[in-house]
Amino acid sequence: MLAAVTPKRLPRGYQGLNHETLGSDILALAKAITATDQLLGAQRAEQLRNVKPELWYPISMLLEPLDELETRLGSAIMKKIGWTLFNQSHAERFAVTAKSARDVVYGIDKMYHHANRGTDIGGWKVLDFNPGLARLEKNTPHQCVMEEGILEEALRTLKIPALVSQETCFRKGAPVCTYAISSLVRDARWSG
Repeated sequence: MLAAVTPKRLPRGYQGLNHETLGSDILALAKAITATDQLLGAQRAEQLRNVKPELWYPISMLLEPLDELETRLGSAIMKKIGWTLFNQSHAERFAVTAKSARDVVYGIDKMYHHANRGTDIGGWKVLDFNPGLARLEKNTPHQCVMEEGILEEALRTLKIPALVSQETCFRKGAPVCTYAISSLVRDARWSG
C-alpha cells in the first residue's frame, strides 16, 4: 500500500483523523480515465484494480492519484471524475430521495458523509438558498473542480440546468471553499 500523504494545506476545521472513503469513489477515478497504467504508473493502477466498491480505504488512495492527475492533465479531468464519481457512488440512492435543487444543496453533506468516514473530516454547509441561486461552503480535502462536477451531475440528473462556480478556494489560500450555483430554473424543480 502506498504511504499516506497529507496535502500541503488543509481547509479550516479539517483534521482527517482516520479519514476513509468508500471503494466506489476510488473506482470512479479509474473509470473516468483511460490509460491508467500510463498516467498513474503500474503499481498504483494495480492497486486501483484491486479496490472493492463496498469496502473502506484510506482517503489517500483517492486524493493522491487525483492530485497527480490534476497536475498532469489539468482541472478538466477533475470535472469528468466528479461526474463519474456521482454516478458510481451516489446516483442510485439519489434518484430515490432527491426531487429538486433544494434536495441537492441540502443533501450534499449527507452524500459526502455516506462515502467518507472518520473524525473531523469536514463537510458541506449551506450559506444561502434563494430562487435560482444557492451558495455552499465546504471544508473537505477533495479537489475543488471534482466537487463542481459532482454538484453539476446531481443537478443534471434532475434535469436542472445550472452553473456551478467556485468563489473561494482553500487550495488558493482561502480558509475554506465556497461555491455558487445559479440557474434560470425557479419552479418546483428548484425549490421542491
